[in-house]
Amino acid sequence: MRRKIILILAFSSLFLGCKDQDKTTGLSQMEEVMSIHDEVMPKMSTLAKLVGELKSKADSTEQGLKYTSAMEDLQDSHKAMMDWMQGFGSRFTSDEILNGAPLSEEKQEWLDEEEEKVIALKKQILESIEEAQDLLQD
Repeated sequence: MRRKIILILAFSSLFLGCKDQDKTTGLSQMEEVMSIHDEVMPKMSTLAKLVGELKSKADSTEQGLKYTSAMEDLQDSHKAMMDWMQGFGSRFTSDEILNGAPLSEEKQEWLDEEEEKVIALKKQILESIEEAQDLLQD
């Protein structure tokens, strides 16, 4: 009998733990989105530095056009970050972003979209930096 009670309590706590986690999914996901943003935001200075290095090498020659293309990719990445931040900020309140205020069903859908966008943005930024750095090393 005692064993049954222990098992029931164990399953109950497991069930309640899962239920509580469901309530915080928006917050956890919001934190993940912000973490990705925080990871790539400092790279904006790297983008600017690389644009400056590429700009001095860009011209109408075949090699110069490669520098121009890499520079444009960096500039597109920078613009994409600025656009994403503006769009994200217009969809969510600071209380939702910073304090984990509950999200409506619609805002949860938006957060799902924003997570996909910020993951793609991170990839775009990192790839444009890598491309520029590789090109400058040649």
